[in-house]
Amino acid sequence: MVIQASGGLSGGEVAGRIVAICWGVLVCFLAYVLVKLGKVIGEAAKLVSGVADQTVPLLGEVTTSVVHVNAELTRVDSITANVEEISTNARAMTSLFSATVGSPMIKVAAFSYGVRKAMQQRDAADIAKRVKREMKAERGARKAARKAG
Repeated sequence: MVIQASGGLSGGEVAGRIVAICWGVLVCFLAYVLVKLGKVIGEAAKLVSGVADQTVPLLGEVTTSVVHVNAELTRVDSITANVEEISTNARAMTSLFSATVGSPMIKVAAFSYGVRKAMQQRDAADIAKRVKREMKAERGARKAARKAG
C-alpha cells in the first residue's frame, strides 16, 4: 500500500468505500426483505394448513349431506311412483264409470229430449188448430153479420 503524504484518501479509495457501503446497505436491505418474506411465507403456510384442517371435516359433512339427500330422493321417487299409480287407477275408474253409467245417462237424456220435443210439437199443433177454428168462427160471424145487416 502506498501512503500519501497529504494524509487524505485517494479518489479510488473513496469510490471503493462508497461501493462497499452501498453493497453493505443493499445486503442489509435484502436481508430485511428476505426476513419479511420468510414471515409472509410462514403465515401463508399456516393459512394453508388451517384451510386443509377445516376442509377435511367440511368434506365429511358434505358427504353426509349427499347421503341424506340421496335417501330423500329415493323417498320422493317412491312417492312419485305411488302418485302415478293412483292417477292411473283414477283414470281407469273414470273410464269405467263413463262406460257403465255415462252411456245409459246419455240415452235417458236423449229420450227425455225427444219426449219434450214431441210434447212441444203437439202443443204447437193444438194451438194452431184452435187459432184456425177461432179465425174460421170469426169469418163466419162476419159473414153472418153482413148478411143480416
